[in-house]
Amino acid sequence: MSKVEQANRYIDLIRVKSSEALLFLSLGKDSLVLLDLIYPKFDRIVCVFMYFVKDLEHINRWINWTKAKYPKMEFVQVPHWNLTYILRGGMYCVPNPDVKLLKLADVVKAMQLKHDVYYTFLGMKKADGMNRRLMLNGYEEKGYENNGMCYPLADWTQKDILAYMKQNNLPEPVRYGNKASNGIGFNIDCFLWLRSNYPVDLQKIIKAFPMSGRILFEYDNGTK
Repeated sequence: MSKVEQANRYIDLIRVKSSEALLFLSLGKDSLVLLDLIYPKFDRIVCVFMYFVKDLEHINRWINWTKAKYPKMEFVQVPHWNLTYILRGGMYCVPNPDVKLLKLADVVKAMQLKHDVYYTFLGMKKADGMNRRLMLNGYEEKGYENNGMCYPLADWTQKDILAYMKQNNLPEPVRYGNKASNGIGFNIDCFLWLRSNYPVDLQKIIKAFPMSGRILFEYDNGTK
């Protein structure tokens, strides 16, 4: 059985139980592949995008592309749960001790309740790291579903993801650098890419987190 056939089998097990699904869509490779797989199967799909800073132009371009390619999906945006730690701890901003700390599970539960959808798809893979492998190994016998959380790409590798994207003409998302984990964040690769390609987006991030400007200052002055 190929990886695609295996993933479709796991997805079909959920489709028998529900015609609706939540998908946490980071706009990275894994979540885009997962959206492409589940899109033809469910009558209603609510895609949840968690942002660090809202309305960045280069992110909005990807959002618009996704909406155009998968028009029947519902697309919602919510603050990333990691923001609660950033804001409370004062990373590149003034600390706010009143911020309630959240985890991914809290956001999932809130979205399930708000949109009245139980089964929630995530693009996590065992190949992402040891913690993911240990977690997902525990769900294998149940078809990689645990209390409504579904992981049909659990056995895929990065090679499988790239092969699927090539075969199905899915464009590769933005790469801020060469690291395996390549999302937007407070790192020099991301800030250099933004400065060269989307300087207005960079200024939006610095406006939201004023002290993050020192990332480029230290790089430009050789102090870090």
